[in-house]
Amino acid sequence: MALKQFKAESKRLLDLMINSIYTHKEIFLRELISNASDAIDKLYYKALTDGSTGLNRDDFVIRILPDKEKHTLIVTDNGCGMTKEELENNLGTIAQSGSLNFKQAMEQKEKEKPDVEIIGQFGVGFYSAFMVSKRVTVRSRAAGSGEAWQWESSGADGYSVSPCDKQDRGTEVILELKPDTDDEKYSRFEDTYTLKMLVKKYSDYIRYPIRMDVEKSRLKEGTKDQYETYTENETLNSMVPLWRKNRNEITQEQYNQFYKDKFSDYEDPAVTIHMYAEGAATFHALMYIPARAPFNFYTRDYEKGLQLYSNGVLIMEKCADLLPDYFSFVRGLVDSQDLSLNISREMLQHDRQLKLIAERVEKKIRSELETMLKNKREEYEKFYKNFGLQLKYGVYEDYGMHKDVLQDLLLFYSSSEKKLVTLKEYAGRMKKDQKYIYYACGDSVGRVEKLPQTETVKDRGYEILYMTDPVDEFAVRMLMKYDDKEFRSVSADDLGLETEEEKKEAAKKVEENKDMLAFLKDSLKDKVSDVILSQKLKSHPVCLSTNGAISLEMEKVLNSMPNVDKEKVKSQRVLEINANHPIFQKLCDLYRSDKDKLKEYASLLYTQALLIEGVAIDDPVEFSNQICGLMIQ
Repeated sequence: MALKQFKAESKRLLDLMINSIYTHKEIFLRELISNASDAIDKLYYKALTDGSTGLNRDDFVIRILPDKEKHTLIVTDNGCGMTKEELENNLGTIAQSGSLNFKQAMEQKEKEKPDVEIIGQFGVGFYSAFMVSKRVTVRSRAAGSGEAWQWESSGADGYSVSPCDKQDRGTEVILELKPDTDDEKYSRFEDTYTLKMLVKKYSDYIRYPIRMDVEKSRLKEGTKDQYETYTENETLNSMVPLWRKNRNEITQEQYNQFYKDKFSDYEDPAVTIHMYAEGAATFHALMYIPARAPFNFYTRDYEKGLQLYSNGVLIMEKCADLLPDYFSFVRGLVDSQDLSLNISREMLQHDRQLKLIAERVEKKIRSELETMLKNKREEYEKFYKNFGLQLKYGVYEDYGMHKDVLQDLLLFYSSSEKKLVTLKEYAGRMKKDQKYIYYACGDSVGRVEKLPQTETVKDRGYEILYMTDPVDEFAVRMLMKYDDKEFRSVSADDLGLETEEEKKEAAKKVEENKDMLAFLKDSLKDKVSDVILSQKLKSHPVCLSTNGAISLEMEKVLNSMPNVDKEKVKSQRVLEINANHPIFQKLCDLYRSDKDKLKEYASLLYTQALLIEGVAIDDPVEFSNQICGLMIQ
């Protein structure tokens, strides 16, 4: 029989369909099953609109028939089938979609979106079969027709259409698989386990049963150790997605089991979020917050993203655009029929719909976290232990763009409450005369508690937030204020605590000792940018503060980051001396009597201040020798 040429741009276009559009060869099965589902939908919809009887949803089925001996794979359906003319139009013309035409006709007829889910719209999915097949045969009989037709092609050279013997309505697609190569094992598509896995992955929620004969084994009757094989016609797909059911029909155990099966976790999730949104963006979403962070969560290997479905068909395994980075710990899926897909249905066009869905998802996650914080504080603190660091990174990234979204979700340890508190809770109990929200940074709560700079603030009865994560001070710098109150480090120059009288007295003492302070600064050379008399110390002799934007804590964090050939970041360190401590009088005496000894004391005090701050000292041997020298005097 003479071959007919494809009506599109023939070989080059078909070659593009086969070799360029689809990333993974296994996608062909998803496409053929989706086409079969569309064919059933068309017939079912026609039966409903025409008032036909004798057809109901339970009558429809999609079958997969692998044959290892013949090296074939067949996908069949009992849907609407195709006439000879439809075979010519739909399969003889690349990018001609019968499904799209049907959908547009329905919309025009009903003046709104019909209650039927047509998956295929581009007319190219069928041609993915040629990625794995050397020959494709389509046998089809249209519903209500007395004749059947066969379409056959080996690729871009063309196709033939001829009558065939097919008793039942519907379509069967017969793939003669390519022989195996070193790079590709096409025979895997004859394996029932592989086919089951692919159906589960891509087509689990097609709403008609997908069935296949599966070989199983069982104990022979009357024996204890002899087995026999038998064939069972198994339904491979779940059909009804859990996320499309009403929430009151689903138990928490069912939610938990779905999460553990779907996302390979052995623990129940901490939070389940089931939502349905209508309007500008219509979609279903089922999302979970894990009970604990995955082992690789804070590494580069971790990939964020929600699974993306269109009408129950998996489009993307991880759609990163649906989640902001600060909520990257959320796992789950989104299912929408409003998405603009590209022709391979493997990637998403970045359009308004996707952005709208992402915005709704973000608001819902934030709302659920706020509710947990308000009503289930203990559970929220467990969540925060796992993922609070990610929220803080979210405050810092993009120059603080997301701080309004996240600031009320943050927790910090309180010096007065001795537990984690929110910024709102802190602000709500601030004293009337308190100018700033005070914070202190360090490696741990224990170390921060002992910082000399905290003494005066606590003595005045003010609460301090202890910040022990590396990103904390960076995040606070981005927040700048909360409830119109500025954040202020206890190491800052001005803590807003001194009265005018105290300021005058301090200035007087500085003026009296300015020559000695200058001498101390010169003796420490480039180690410090200044030596001053401290207004924040109470019982300790010295502490370190900084001038400029880089604090000591930020210096430690930046220098700990892996970066070959980088220059060390160094803050402008300021040595603060307590003028009310006995050591100060000793310094004054040495300035008058023994300036060489004063230089040694200055070095000792500076090193002592470094150790208090948890900063590595430059020369531990020199420090040890200085201590020993002091001990034997």
